[in-house]
Amino acid sequence: MNNYLLYEIGVEEMPARFVESTLIQLKKNLTKDLNERRIKFDEINTYATPRRLVLIVKGLSDKQTNLEEELRGPSKKIALAEDGSFTKAALGFMRGKGLDEKDVYFKDIKGTEYIFATVKEEGLKTSEVLLEVLPEIVKNVVFPKSMRWGGKNMRFVRPIRWLVALMNDTVIPVDLEGIVASNITVGHRFLGSKDIKVDSLEDYLTKLEENYVILDQDIRKKMILDQINEVANSVGGKVDMDEELLEEVTYIVEYPTAFYGEFDKEYLDLPKEVVKTPMKAHQRYFPVIDKDGELLPYFIAVRNGNSYKIENVKRGNEKVLEARLADALFFFKEDTLHDLEYFREKLSSVVFQEKLGTLLDKSERLFNISKKLEDSYDVDNKKIERAAYLCKADLVTNMVFEFDELQGYMGMEYSKIKGEDNIVSKAIFEHYLPRFNGDIVPSTMEGSMLSIIDKMDTIAGFFAIGITPTGSADPFALRRQCLGILTILLKNNIELDVSSLASIVLDEYSHIEFDKEKVIEAIVEFFNERTKNMFKDMGIRYDVIDAVLSQKKKNILDLYTRAEAINNWIDRDSLTDMLVAFNRVSTLAEKSESKVIEKSLFEDDSEAKLYKEFLVVDKEISELISQKEYTKSLDKFATLKGSIDKFFDSVMVMDNNEKIKNNRLALLDNIYSSMLQICDLSKIVYK
Repeated sequence: MNNYLLYEIGVEEMPARFVESTLIQLKKNLTKDLNERRIKFDEINTYATPRRLVLIVKGLSDKQTNLEEELRGPSKKIALAEDGSFTKAALGFMRGKGLDEKDVYFKDIKGTEYIFATVKEEGLKTSEVLLEVLPEIVKNVVFPKSMRWGGKNMRFVRPIRWLVALMNDTVIPVDLEGIVASNITVGHRFLGSKDIKVDSLEDYLTKLEENYVILDQDIRKKMILDQINEVANSVGGKVDMDEELLEEVTYIVEYPTAFYGEFDKEYLDLPKEVVKTPMKAHQRYFPVIDKDGELLPYFIAVRNGNSYKIENVKRGNEKVLEARLADALFFFKEDTLHDLEYFREKLSSVVFQEKLGTLLDKSERLFNISKKLEDSYDVDNKKIERAAYLCKADLVTNMVFEFDELQGYMGMEYSKIKGEDNIVSKAIFEHYLPRFNGDIVPSTMEGSMLSIIDKMDTIAGFFAIGITPTGSADPFALRRQCLGILTILLKNNIELDVSSLASIVLDEYSHIEFDKEKVIEAIVEFFNERTKNMFKDMGIRYDVIDAVLSQKKKNILDLYTRAEAINNWIDRDSLTDMLVAFNRVSTLAEKSESKVIEKSLFEDDSEAKLYKEFLVVDKEISELISQKEYTKSLDKFATLKGSIDKFFDSVMVMDNNEKIKNNRLALLDNIYSSMLQICDLSKIVYK
């Protein structure tokens, strides 16, 4: 079990954003295939640079585990004819498994005899199995975008140029559509050798480093981090750290060398993000800040190579950034010649979606919807209306046209310059939040509501014209918009009914023909699916989620409050007994045709006692629910268990007397309806 596998897939430079997911898929594919083929191993480690994806498997077994499997065929009754010979069914079973009549036998299973056979299979050498496995794990990697090259059938994110496959010191001649693995790798594109023979894993790692390739991404990342911190310190500042940028830079270099460059201080008069965006998003530079977080006139870049002629590289990077910042300064000066109303008018020339109109149409809808909702929430009416009116205007500014990452931010900055209220300016920026999973949420109620309105306008509009996410396809990012709404509602504790909001928004699309009720129903279902996923990620049990969502309530914050309470409440020893009782209630309640209870039809004391207790409990539950005391309401409902058990022990619900039967069913139906005020406990799974 001291065997190892080295598998290197050499590629043309991969986009950094695809590297991590590719490594995860390769490891998952290899793990699955080795397990399915009965090859034992201790661990699989993955490494990557822009030009290579590497899997190293340690503790590989020499061969597959031998297989001994007992196979069951048809019953003896079907397998044998009257004369005792094997039937076509039995012979088909044997033929399909490659067996002879002498290989089969009969065995009794729970009183029925079946035809059986024990199949033994000698394990193949691991090296033989890998010949089949290693090409497949590459072919089965899925990318958002992929390509074909050189007349090959397979697709990959970038062309594959070489393969290295070694089991210990032996080459495994894997054939990936004509690309045959060897023990020849390549070094750094500019600093290393093109043909490097490797004899072992240790030799491979040593020679890569000698040829300016740091294979381990964690080591590369630490090198980059140490270097950029040292460089920032040398100019009296510190790195304005961005973990995503650090991750990206890690995967665009094989041998990192950090250096700093300078730019003119006049650019520091620009809004901070205007300076940082060209650095980070366009050039992959790290900004440098002082102890107060203010920008300094420096940037840090990471070269893919050593320090040879680094001054030339520095000057080249400074020129590139200078051009970017000069453009930004020009755009800023041009834009600030006008107020946002000037740009808002230009939105009429930008199509949002062919059937949904222009960006000006969308801007008008946001303004109208905010007016309809403002009295229901703790917002300043004039400020949210003003923010809704202006929030899309910066999309047609010179700055956002050049740097689209700055949408919303430039609207905020320009509105401040033109003297708009601070809340209005903030809401203009915040209405795009959250922009991605894990992003910040709006800090103001005006920003929160405008963000929700904008996202629901997009969702409702596309649903109204029949464009909805299908499978993995979501070209208009409607799932992200939905998740953004849910995140704001939960993090900012906002009570909002999804169906009511959808209805208000859809009223703005009167020029489009659609079935409003069906569209609202589809939107609510869409939100429910995203809600399920979100609650699950937040640690709520799947059956608790079902119990809560079965209520058909559309207030997401309230649904989560209930789900959290129930999730904690069901963690108790007495749960099973309670749920058994409540499930009997819900099962029989479904048969009820009326909720009218006639006390005169009670025949047993248990009926009257249960009814009397229920009336008290139902009233108290309603009061507790109005106060959102869901745990207490569950505790109160649980007090009925004793009387419910006594009821079932004492009477036959499905009595021969139709009136008595219906009266008892009505009692149970009322109890069940009371339970549904909280959730549907019948959805809870118990052991």
